[in-house]
Amino acid sequence: MSVCPAPCVNAKGQNAFICLHGIDKRFGPKVVLEGLSLHVFPGETLVILGASGTGKSVALRHIIGLTRPDKGSVYIDGEEIQDRTELSLVEVRRKIGFLFQSGALFDSMNVHENIAFPLREAGWNEARVCERIPEVLSLVDLDRSVADLMPSSLSGGMRKRAALARAIAVRPRGILYDEPTTGLDPVTANTINALIRSMQKRLEVTSVVVTHDIHSAFMVGDRIAFLHEGKIRFLGTVDEARNTADPVLSAFLGGKALEEEDHGA
Repeated sequence: MSVCPAPCVNAKGQNAFICLHGIDKRFGPKVVLEGLSLHVFPGETLVILGASGTGKSVALRHIIGLTRPDKGSVYIDGEEIQDRTELSLVEVRRKIGFLFQSGALFDSMNVHENIAFPLREAGWNEARVCERIPEVLSLVDLDRSVADLMPSSLSGGMRKRAALARAIAVRPRGILYDEPTTGLDPVTANTINALIRSMQKRLEVTSVVVTHDIHSAFMVGDRIAFLHEGKIRFLGTVDEARNTADPVLSAFLGGKALEEEDHGA
């Protein structure tokens, strides 16, 4: 088994569950990520914060092999994954649930069938599937009657909850959230933020949340990674982010336009 070349142990002696090391990614001439390295430790919620279009979602997709790096390594639970085949990534992906920005529910299936899909793919029998669906609906604060509804009949907040129920159905050890509050009104967004925190505490999962929503980042995060110009410019606790002396992060948190940096500084 290949070992992450960077230090992947925190102050508690825990090995990182997710490790991105030296990730470079470009699409055509556009450099999206440059030398990006991050470690996410068991039970924590790391927020990748940054302006729209800065590569946050691209970084997230590397974690489960939906995007492959041009350079660098990705480790999940100590296993290097970036060169694996799609078939060999199946077991890795079962360790990590993914909440897509849109929810990505199958429109032709009701909520029951949406949640059942990954369970059946994982080889669960129908009795276990039918037991698990009301359990996960309860975990995301949805009534079991929602199982019979089609995605088109759900509100935005309910769609996010149903998609999260599907993401946690196979009991993953990690959850990835891609812009979980985008398109939601402030009240519903706060409810989703509270639910993310609840998932961390109740399921003891490791989470990575990608967002440009500052309120959401401060509400759900244990640590903040600020992505700017393809690199992690800041990495620290929520309090450290709030009190930062970094002018670019400070401007972003204050809602100011990010001006071009003097790279000679």
